[in-house]
Amino acid sequence: MKPSTLNAQANAVVDCQSLSKNYGKTRALANVSLQLPAGAPIALIGPNGAGKTTFLSLLCGFIHPSQGSVSVLGHPPGSTQALRKIAALPQDAWLDPTFTIARQLRHYAQLRGLSKSQAHSEPLRVLERVQLADSAQSKPAQLSHGMRKRIMIAQALIGQPQLVLLDEPTAGIDPPNVKIIRELIAAEADNATFIISSHNLDELEKVCDSVVHLAKGQLQGINSINAAENEGYITIAIRHANSGDHALDCLNAVTGVNHVTRKGSTDFVVEFNSIAYPSMDITLLTALAQQRIDYRRLTKGRSLEEQMFS
Repeated sequence: MKPSTLNAQANAVVDCQSLSKNYGKTRALANVSLQLPAGAPIALIGPNGAGKTTFLSLLCGFIHPSQGSVSVLGHPPGSTQALRKIAALPQDAWLDPTFTIARQLRHYAQLRGLSKSQAHSEPLRVLERVQLADSAQSKPAQLSHGMRKRIMIAQALIGQPQLVLLDEPTAGIDPPNVKIIRELIAAEADNATFIISSHNLDELEKVCDSVVHLAKGQLQGINSINAAENEGYITIAIRHANSGDHALDCLNAVTGVNHVTRKGSTDFVVEFNSIAYPSMDITLLTALAQQRIDYRRLTKGRSLEEQMFS
């Protein structure tokens, strides 16, 4: 996937120009220039040490650039104007075990500058958004890990920020809670722009429309997850690994297939001419059925992992 840029817009939520950050002799972020528009959720990906946490910390104003500039919603990070419009959930955020959820959220609301009456009503509003209004008087120890994570996301929604930064929001939680968080982000995307840092590429692919890729502190590219270049690919997973060689031969023999890449024992990425063969998905499934090869999943396009790292 070749580096590109998202369409620059006047309402960019993040604008970086030659942004760099050094820790002593170590350069954590190197000459990053980008503009991120308001709107659909944006994924932030890269291996450990890529500079993701440094980038988010710069946006929050927790640290300052060594070189270059950055603005958030048109304001310097850490300024009063920016802090009123931005919220962040660090990966290692935690809840105080001694206070109820409602009391903690009221405290956060007051810290964000809400009036006393607003701070009293805001916890219920955000708890309803994460489907945990019944847990307002509970203490953290009474809730599951996934429920506590949802509470912390509720905290990030206090005051209706315009930009929400989430660091590994679904790490270590069960599928039902992941689904609730995914649906919440999709629902709130009309009110705020989300930047989500995660190693879970499958989950990012479900919720984000674009991806910022960092590696070794450098910007590798900014791409649309559903870019036109993803046309002409189909990803197929078969049920039984012992049919892998047979499936590879079968798929390669289909007329119109240019190339088949095998991923592991059961997954295959098929490259073809989508204009000449618009019904290739049906053709592939028919070919597999004729050879008595059971398939488990067919997806048009390639996975985010395949797009970014193939």
